[in-house]
Amino acid sequence: MTSNTVFVQVIDRPERKLILKRGTHAKDYFEYCEEVDCDIWGLLCSVKEALYEPIGMWLPSRFRPKGTSYYAQGVEVPSDYTGVVPEGLEMIDLPPCQMMVFQGQPFENEDFCEAIMELSDVMDSYNPEIYGFAWADEDAPRFQLEPQGYRGYIEARPVKRLNK
Repeated sequence: MTSNTVFVQVIDRPERKLILKRGTHAKDYFEYCEEVDCDIWGLLCSVKEALYEPIGMWLPSRFRPKGTSYYAQGVEVPSDYTGVVPEGLEMIDLPPCQMMVFQGQPFENEDFCEAIMELSDVMDSYNPEIYGFAWADEDAPRFQLEPQGYRGYIEARPVKRLNK
């Protein structure tokens, strides 16, 4: 039997803005690519003021205007960002939050689907209450980083501390 270790940590995300491209029906990455086209990634990488690398995300209902998709792609920028928003994209405010970040084991790049499924299974069965947290899915978008084999698949889900 082989063990599949997953690294888990909670990080604080500051108040920030999100530059994103929405779809209309997409619920996941593959539907998004069919609907919007995944070439958006290069445009997101060109935002020099980005706080982190671009992300794929599942948007809570409070961040989804009627007629827009659950899944979107974007990049976070500082809360005081006043730069250019590329054509076809929009910018929204995101409040500060805590995210529970899950990072799987490195994998061969051609095995990215299996790596995503394995980590998704871990996240689906994970109980954050053991560590004093609860899922807070309406607080912020759940997000995934680009699957890159050398670092393992990384996904994050919003949480809030219990018994403050």
